[in-house]
Amino acid sequence: MKRFIFVLLIVVTFFSNATFAERIKDVTMVEGVRSNQLIGYGLVVGLPGTGEKSAFTEQSFKAMLSSFGITLPASLKPKIKNVAAVAVHAELPPFVKPGQTIDVTVSSIGSAGSLRGGTLLQTFLKGVNGNVYAIAQGSLVVSGLGAEGLDGSKVLVNTPTVGRVPNGGTVEREVPSPFTKGDHITFNLNRPDFSTAKTLADTINDLVGPNTAMAMDAASVKVRAPRDPSQRVAYLATLENLEFEPADTSAKIIVNSRTGTIVIGKNVRLQSAAITHGGLTVTIAEEQEVSQPNPLAGGDTVVTQQSIIDVARDDTRAFVFDPGVSLDDLVRAINEVGAAPGDLMAILEALKEAGAISGQLIVI
Repeated sequence: MKRFIFVLLIVVTFFSNATFAERIKDVTMVEGVRSNQLIGYGLVVGLPGTGEKSAFTEQSFKAMLSSFGITLPASLKPKIKNVAAVAVHAELPPFVKPGQTIDVTVSSIGSAGSLRGGTLLQTFLKGVNGNVYAIAQGSLVVSGLGAEGLDGSKVLVNTPTVGRVPNGGTVEREVPSPFTKGDHITFNLNRPDFSTAKTLADTINDLVGPNTAMAMDAASVKVRAPRDPSQRVAYLATLENLEFEPADTSAKIIVNSRTGTIVIGKNVRLQSAAITHGGLTVTIAEEQEVSQPNPLAGGDTVVTQQSIIDVARDDTRAFVFDPGVSLDDLVRAINEVGAAPGDLMAILEALKEAGAISGQLIVI
């Protein structure tokens, strides 16, 4: 007998009423202090026959040879199964100086089977403005593995066409930073909120003095700062370690329809509503029946399958909420009437449609 119970797995996360102090550095970013994306195009050589043979790979290979003064005849078609064309990208951290190294990621952009065992040749990494900020080169570290049989069957472990070169990029140019310019520094909140911005400004003013920090909008707090770079660094080191209590977030219910996960904020409240609940269980039983013919008929014995499907519905119950009921009361009531956690998603959606939830329902 096979028994199927249609239940949606739901994990509900609750937030307590307690508030916690956060450091400024954990909830904000300093304006102008940011990383920059770099990208380049290069060749990986030394592959054990897992490279590719494509037009742009041949063109890139010939261009590389011509830079060394080697010109191949037009009629010559090099077999370069040990070469792969790749895209190289990296993150250039703020304040990094020429001569320092960064990690680079190398990804195949052609039909190469694997980059394992390959070496990235000198590749220029450019920023969005077209300037070269780093040069990458080195042996790849590839965690993926691929194998293919003669019959076309394949086995792939992770991704063999992507690798990394630890410390493979050498910085050649520094990105100018506005950090040392002007008379102010600006903290940008990771989660914009007017109340949090005001609390942040008040916390800084309580330490430094009135009118030192000003909340410009829901995301930015501008703070007066010394012009001398060394003093500004010490000043910022003091400010970013100040602790304050961010304001409560707005009332939200996040529903992930793919995984069945529900996250509900503590500020969600219910209006007056009545809710009914019913469960459904489906049971499928497979039985075998043996059909024997009359001995004088000369037939054969036949075994047939017979499916028995039974649908059982649990007792339906109802419960009523008064205005202002909290989420904790809702979940407690659902548990008391025996509702499965999977039904909570449908109940919340119905309450939202009825206008009985004071919060935003977001389905991702």
